[in-house]
Amino acid sequence: MLYGRDTEQQRIADLLEDARDNGRSGVLLLRGEAGIGKSALLDWAAHTCAHERILRVTGYEAEQNIAFGGLNQMLWPVRERVNALPGPQAEALRAALGLADGANSDRFGVGLGLLTLLADVADGGPALFLVDDAQWLDAASRDALLFAVRRLAAEGVVVLIGARDEALLGSGLPEAELTRLETCDAVRVLEGRDLTADVVQRVLDEAAGNPLALLEFGAAGPGGAGVLPVADRVLAAFRARISALPEPTRELLLITAAEGRGHLPSVVHAAASFDLGLDDLTDAERQHMVEVTGTAIRFRHPLIRAAAYQGAPTARRIVVHRALAAAATDPECRVRHRAAAAMGPDEDVAADLQAAAERARDRSAIAVVARLYRQAAALSTDDRSRAVRLTAAADAVLTAGSPDRAEDDAREAASLTSDPVLLARLASVRAAVLAERGDGRRAAALLLTHAGHAEPDDSRNMLRTAAAHAWTDGDTASVRDAASRLGDDAFVTGLAALTTEDYATGLPLLARTVHDGGPDAVQAAVILGADERALDLATAEASRARRLGRIGALPDLLASLAQVQTAMGLRADAEASAAEAAALARDTGLRHRGAAVLGRLAALSGDEPALLAAPHGDAFTSASRALLDLSLGRHDDAVRRLEDVLHGPHRHAAPVMASSADLVEAALRIDRPDVATTAQARLARWADASGQPWARAVALRCQALLDDTEAPFVQALDLHERSSRPFEAARTELAYGAWLRRHRRRSDARARLHAALEAFDRLRAVPWTGLARAELRAGGEGAAPAAASAPVLLDRLTPQELQVVRLAAEGISSREIAAQLFLSPRTVEYHLYKAYPKLGVSSRRDLARLPLPTPA
Repeated sequence: MLYGRDTEQQRIADLLEDARDNGRSGVLLLRGEAGIGKSALLDWAAHTCAHERILRVTGYEAEQNIAFGGLNQMLWPVRERVNALPGPQAEALRAALGLADGANSDRFGVGLGLLTLLADVADGGPALFLVDDAQWLDAASRDALLFAVRRLAAEGVVVLIGARDEALLGSGLPEAELTRLETCDAVRVLEGRDLTADVVQRVLDEAAGNPLALLEFGAAGPGGAGVLPVADRVLAAFRARISALPEPTRELLLITAAEGRGHLPSVVHAAASFDLGLDDLTDAERQHMVEVTGTAIRFRHPLIRAAAYQGAPTARRIVVHRALAAAATDPECRVRHRAAAAMGPDEDVAADLQAAAERARDRSAIAVVARLYRQAAALSTDDRSRAVRLTAAADAVLTAGSPDRAEDDAREAASLTSDPVLLARLASVRAAVLAERGDGRRAAALLLTHAGHAEPDDSRNMLRTAAAHAWTDGDTASVRDAASRLGDDAFVTGLAALTTEDYATGLPLLARTVHDGGPDAVQAAVILGADERALDLATAEASRARRLGRIGALPDLLASLAQVQTAMGLRADAEASAAEAAALARDTGLRHRGAAVLGRLAALSGDEPALLAAPHGDAFTSASRALLDLSLGRHDDAVRRLEDVLHGPHRHAAPVMASSADLVEAALRIDRPDVATTAQARLARWADASGQPWARAVALRCQALLDDTEAPFVQALDLHERSSRPFEAARTELAYGAWLRRHRRRSDARARLHAALEAFDRLRAVPWTGLARAELRAGGEGAAPAAASAPVLLDRLTPQELQVVRLAAEGISSREIAAQLFLSPRTVEYHLYKAYPKLGVSSRRDLARLPLPTPA
């Protein structure tokens, strides 16, 4: 019977009911101190769902270095379902479960496989997944679990997770904080016990509302003066009870506690070396300290295990770990016990830990790799070996998404070595940390300093990376330094030329990079403003990453894709790409991706609060704010912002260079033709060197505004017909229409202004529709609203609904869509069900009739 948990029980009951009745999934993290009742709530939920599929996992402190130990525990009963998963997911899960050799797959492929498997298990009805003591799950299992549960939606899966206060902070999961019991509920816990009123009061005072403390103190009397925290007093009470047991029982409890996993054969094998057997557990079983079921032996509560282990002398623990190492049948357990028994540096044990780290790497358990390498470093017998292993740990933990810990490991390793090659490798780790924190300038400097000491291939990669970081952070000197040392690299040489405004040299080199393909082609296409090519390249790379399950590569790809989609007027696509980039960045431990794009879209919509919420200091965001200022008539503010941006280090890239047109228009509005002329001249040189029709068209529009002549407008509109930027084309229509109106050619003006209005409506560019309507009114005509179109209908969809709809319209199955978008098939069907009425259709067949662009 549970007391004082009505609210939590109701939340769990509501989740279960929603799963049964509506097929919706739900997650709840039960957080609280030791003994607060998390396990009891999970047990209650299991009893409530006794007739439904239940899978359960309990984290064990001893298994934190066993890659995917928790996942194995949860999924072993349903392992036969793994082979039915999509190829990369099945491969990743088989490796994680030890059913196949590892293939160095993306570490999040396991999480995606887990998501699909959870949905499959719930296919015949609701399923309940219980995770207890999540703070002790191995990091690989924890990462896979979080990746999966964040994506549950319409599978009929309920996941309940119990964790200590300090665990899973910032996970983003719905939480219930379990608090101490009120006095009335605490009294009910003690009812039925043969306790005097005085003892009941002392127990209540000592337990302070902790349910486990109430039970233990109620059984044995209060444990002390109440100075220690409740968990420590309960631990002390367990130690006292264990110390009263016979010595053979205490010894067998120590072996069980040291073994940690509850694997009875290992315990029995090790116990035999001390002439102990299961009969020696009898007294502990009678006192409900442990229970034996099949081949498993479990402590009733983790604090009992802690008391049995911590209460033993250190020397005795070492002897027990050695016996367990000798009894172990798998290398992971053997090395764990050998490490626990090591009394000082031991190269043999360190080498075993390193081998275990490499086995974990093969299974993509990157966080476990880092932990094992760190242990190996601690047991290394010389500074060089310690530095090499700490370097490997830093590399792994950076990949696992923990830059702070990576920096700590890298700094410690650097303090132990003077080897320039190793220091160069450490510089790469530290530079990646700096870049992820937004300090590309220092990252580039670090790489440039150490690149000369690295192996030739590593040196080139370091210089190329330095150039990319320096370009992003506006460090033009470092870009040129990297280019001079690389010599024949088209991409980096092109960037260096742009920093000196040598557009005639730099932009063709970037065009060559785009044409040749390769790792820099997407970035080069974005900088060049080659929109169609950038869209194709980024879409292909994103699709490839989805197909191969390379989730870690997607945030940056999707952020670039969103930027291109924004320029091409694919607003809904851009929102979807930016939202997915942000979600995947969170899951992969990266900074927010896609925020600048969302700021640009807010500027187009006139949503100033959303724009102000975008990151400060980014040139693209500053340009977006200036665009909003221009559309709202704040021309002085627009000029001030744009002069800063267009005299800054990012002015040579297409996303910012396009803002030169905004500066021209704003400067002319406040009678500063000198500023406008300079901006137009630079834009014209850039446009001619780039060869991009949209850029040449925008430059011609600016020339028309400066010269107050018609011919450049006409030439610009002709070029817009061959370009991919509808917003810029609409602005040219608006500017031309305004020019025609001022020259009393009202009929011609109305045609241009209506074309602009319709385009702005489609793009949801609210302030600009206002400007177009104002021009129409000035010409003597009211402006009727634009007719609804397929793109407007698509705007009714959420970003994820849009992604699902576009893929479904291509004839792709729900299962394939799920694999590409990292969802479950049932969630895909749910999104389609929600999207159909918004689009006025009723089936996949109807979707094929809608004019939907190719999905990314």
